[in-house]
Amino acid sequence: SHPPLCPPGIKCGGVLSAPSGNFSSPNFPGPYPYETECTWLIVVAEGSSVLLSFSHFELEYHTACAYDFLQVYNGASRDPGNLLGTFCGHSPPPPFSSAWHVMAVVFHSDRHVAKRGFAAAYRKGSGEGWCWWSIRPSVLPHHPHHLCLPADACGGQLTGLSGEITSPRYPETYPNDAECRWTIGGAGGGGPITLVFADFQVEGGQGCGFDYVALFDGPTTAAPRLGHYCGSTRPPRTISTSLHLLILFKSDFNIGGRGFKAHFYSAGECQEVFTNIKGNFSSPRYPDFYPNNLNCQWSIQLPPGYRVKVFFLDMELEGRSSLTGGCDYDHLAAFDGSTENGSLLGRWCGREDLAPVTSRSNQLLLVLHTDRNTAKRGFSIAYVGVVPMNVSCTRTDFHIQIPVRSLAQLERNRVYLGTPSCVAQVVGGNFKIHTRFDTCGTESQKRNNTSVIISTLYIDFSVGDQEDIHQYEVQCEPKRKEASVTLLVGPDPSRLSQAENLVDAQQRERGGTDTHEIKSQDTSDIIFISICILAGLLMVIAVVGLVLL
Repeated sequence: SHPPLCPPGIKCGGVLSAPSGNFSSPNFPGPYPYETECTWLIVVAEGSSVLLSFSHFELEYHTACAYDFLQVYNGASRDPGNLLGTFCGHSPPPPFSSAWHVMAVVFHSDRHVAKRGFAAAYRKGSGEGWCWWSIRPSVLPHHPHHLCLPADACGGQLTGLSGEITSPRYPETYPNDAECRWTIGGAGGGGPITLVFADFQVEGGQGCGFDYVALFDGPTTAAPRLGHYCGSTRPPRTISTSLHLLILFKSDFNIGGRGFKAHFYSAGECQEVFTNIKGNFSSPRYPDFYPNNLNCQWSIQLPPGYRVKVFFLDMELEGRSSLTGGCDYDHLAAFDGSTENGSLLGRWCGREDLAPVTSRSNQLLLVLHTDRNTAKRGFSIAYVGVVPMNVSCTRTDFHIQIPVRSLAQLERNRVYLGTPSCVAQVVGGNFKIHTRFDTCGTESQKRNNTSVIISTLYIDFSVGDQEDIHQYEVQCEPKRKEASVTLLVGPDPSRLSQAENLVDAQQRERGGTDTHEIKSQDTSDIIFISICILAGLLMVIAVVGLVLL
C-alpha cells in the first residue's frame, strides 16, 4: 500500500525542551507521508550541549540527497553556517554533539517513494542519567528495546572543522570508572586532524595504567596509536595522517584529577602551516558561507630575515557589534609570530577593503573565529615573503645586497637587475649587484617634481614549468643619494597600485621614523668631503703661520 499524502493537519516537528527525549518521522515505523517537511528544535539548559543519535534510519536514496532527506543543524535551522550534514538512504547519520545548547533537525520528503523513516534520541550534554528507546524493526511494534546510558556519558562523533573537547565535569574532578570515545572527522571534514591540549591533569602512574588519554590515527582503537598520556604534562600537538582521529579517555575506580581541555582543527581547510615564499588560502568553504563555531589558524613561517606581507583579496565576515562598535562576533586577527601571544597586527570583521599587512618577524599567524550564528562569504588571502635586502646608491651607482642564506636554493643567475645579463655576484655570504645607472635597464623619471633613477630587481623562484618571478622596483634620488625598494609583482598586481614600501615594518622595528623609504647616504662621499674640509683648515693655518713669520 502507498503512504498517504501529508494531510493538512499532520503534526510533526516542534520544540523539544526536556533534558532528554526521542522523536521520529511521521507515521514511524510505517512509511512516512509524501510532501512532508518537519522541523524539530531541541533546546536544553544554557551551558550544555545536545547529544543526538539515531537508532533507525531509512529514507529514499539519492546521491545528492535531493529527494527525501534529513538535515542536522548546530543551532537554529536554515542557517547554512550551522549545517552539520544532509543524510538519506539506509546509512544512519553518526552521533552528533552540538557546540551550544540548541540543535535543529529538519526532515523533508517529496511526492514519490516513501520509506520507514527514522527514530532519534537526544539528551543534554551533561547531568543525570538518561534513557531512550531504540526501535528494532524485527520486533515492531510491541517489543521495543530499552537502552539506558549512565550519568556523565561522554564522547561522540565530532564532524565540525574545529571544536573543543573536555573530560566529563571539567574543570571539576572527572568521575571514576569513566570511558569516553570521541571520533573526530567525517561528514565533509577537510583533511587530517590536528589536536592541541590546552589543559591536562590526569592521575599519573608508571605506564599510565590507571587513568589515561589514548590517541589513535583512525576512527577505532584498531588504528595505529599516536600517543598514551597521563599525569600533569600536556601532551604534544598531534596531527593524524588519516581523515579521522579517535580520543579515548579512561579512568579507574579511584583518584581523579581536573581532566583535560583540547582543541581540534581539520587540516587544509581550518589549520595549515605555510613555508613557501608565496601562497594563498581562504576561509573554509569559500566563496560559500563559512561554518559557525570555528577557531581556525593559518601559520606562515618563512626563513630567517624574511618578513611576511599579506594581501586581502576579498573579505566579508559578520559585521561589527551595534553596541560596542567592535568585532565582537566573527573576526579575523593577525599576530606577529607563530602564536596568539605575539603582537596583534590587526583584527577585522564586516566587509572591508583592507590595506596589506606586513609582519615584523619571519612568522605571521592568522586566526579566524566565528560564533554560533550568522555566517558570511569569508575571505581570500594571498601572501608573499619580503626578501631581506639592503639597497643604497651614490650619484652614479646602485648597490644591492641580499644574504645568500635567504635565497639558499637559488643560483646567482636567478637574481638580476633590469636584464638577465646583470646578474648578482656572490661575495662574502651575500648576493651583490653593483652597477652604474647607464646599464642594467635603468631609466630616469620625474616623480613629484624630483628626478629619480628607476630599475627592476628580479628574483626568480620558478620551478620546472611553474613560473614564479618576484619583482622589486629599486629607486634612487641621486641628488640626495637616497634609495628605496618596493614590491612590484606580488599575489595580485591590480591590488598593489598603492603598495606601501616594504621597509615600513623594518624601520618601525628599529625605532626609525615612519617613512615609506629606506634611505642610505653614500659614506665615501662623506669621507671625501671631510678630508677636503680638513685640508682647507690646514691650508688656512699654514697661511696664517707664514704671515706671522
